[in-house]
Amino acid sequence: MDMQTQDTPQTWQVDGPLGTWIGADWRPPALAVQVEKLWAFDGVLNHARERVFPDGSIELIVQLGPCHRSTEGDEHRDGFPRLCFNGQRLRAEVVEAPAARVQVVGLRLTPLGAQALLRGAHTEALDRTVDLELALGAAARALGDALADAPHPAAQLQAAARWLQRELRDAAPPDASVAWVCQRLRETGGQAGIRALCEQAGLSTTRLPARFRALTGLTPKQYARVMRLQAVLALLARDAASPLSELALDAGYADQPHFNAEFKAMAGLTPGDYLRAQRYPNTVSLAEPAPAH
Repeated sequence: MDMQTQDTPQTWQVDGPLGTWIGADWRPPALAVQVEKLWAFDGVLNHARERVFPDGSIELIVQLGPCHRSTEGDEHRDGFPRLCFNGQRLRAEVVEAPAARVQVVGLRLTPLGAQALLRGAHTEALDRTVDLELALGAAARALGDALADAPHPAAQLQAAARWLQRELRDAAPPDASVAWVCQRLRETGGQAGIRALCEQAGLSTTRLPARFRALTGLTPKQYARVMRLQAVLALLARDAASPLSELALDAGYADQPHFNAEFKAMAGLTPGDYLRAQRYPNTVSLAEPAPAH
């Protein structure tokens, strides 16, 4: 489910119905434990709204131009903070891009990376976007300055990696047993049995939820749900022709009704709706239709 490490950032160009932009992503080998992916976007979107799904990561976002905004609630309707981070999510979110050139850099952290960098702030941000300066102060501003000075997306990712290496240099080691349980849930797409993992790691099933939440921001069962959703989204994006019942079983759902209910609760639409929607390139995110008036 995680992207492979790369020696250098990879870049590409898109010119199509959704817009024209340059994209870049990178998982630096030296940060493979802490980073799921660094990514950058620079361009113009023809389709403003995007539906993004829970993925088990904590994402730092730096907006170098006009800011995206939330389409739900009132807190970020006028625009997200220029420097912010997204906490764990149990439901999809729809965000709206500005009607202008968009320049955004994302630092998608594994739970281990988030715990080391944010020192617990991520565990209080379930389904929320938080001002990064409130958590990191001057270090957040330093990240913003470093990315603003970088001349192109690949250079922005290299600057982000250098910043992370400095900030993580003196981080405390993680709870090794809980980190192992988390990694096994990621590797198995949420299908590993939590009780069996506890036995293998020498952990108590009664104490694990609190220790697991301190690492990830979610309970083990919640995290497994997110990992199953990500697994089935990847299957849907890769193999839209297979029957949904087969994909549901492959992703670890007990049966199709359970799959349909879980998918709708977390994704905000049905599996069939997902298959009919238009995806953004190189992602499972969807181009969200504008609301009817």
